[in-house]
Amino acid sequence: MWIFNLREAISAFVVLFAVIDITGSIPVIISIKKKQDVNAIKATILSTIILVGFLFVGDALLSLFGVDISSFAVAGSIVIFVLAVEMIFGIEVFKNDGPSKSATLVPVTFPLIAGAGSLTTILSLRAEYAVVNIIAAILINMIIVYAVLKRLSLVERILGEGGVYVLRKFFGIILLAIAVKLFVSNIASLFQVN
Repeated sequence: MWIFNLREAISAFVVLFAVIDITGSIPVIISIKKKQDVNAIKATILSTIILVGFLFVGDALLSLFGVDISSFAVAGSIVIFVLAVEMIFGIEVFKNDGPSKSATLVPVTFPLIAGAGSLTTILSLRAEYAVVNIIAAILINMIIVYAVLKRLSLVERILGEGGVYVLRKFFGIILLAIAVKLFVSNIASLFQVN
């Protein structure tokens, strides 16, 4: 549980980076920023608390509803699969229908950064990786999230529309492969006889 493994941390980082998709959210965040102020440090801290908190209490919540981690990982793999399909094909399945008064909390922190996909991914990763590696992956992602939110216009200029588009498609394909791996590695345990 608490043994650090660089390979696991990097793998978990890539999965979370693809799911959070902060670079793909740049156009959305820029349009939000034109109407309302977005506090980069507040959004980053709130997202970190939500993600790390869910890593620890998510299991208890699942137990409360009688769901095991493998079942959640399979369900999570389906959500990740849908997110990947959204990224690759440019279709919208998950709608952002939260309240619009607080841009930092909604929609930037939730659901753009720490949304359903991220939370599902956190617990799905827990079925595969040590907690310490997932925490490292969350923290590295939050550093990137902060940097992007703080220097939004610079990041947009550097990447350009084409760069954001290519990153989104590339990470969509990575995410699709990860969804398949999560599904295959956890579905078998659901059918094992104890």
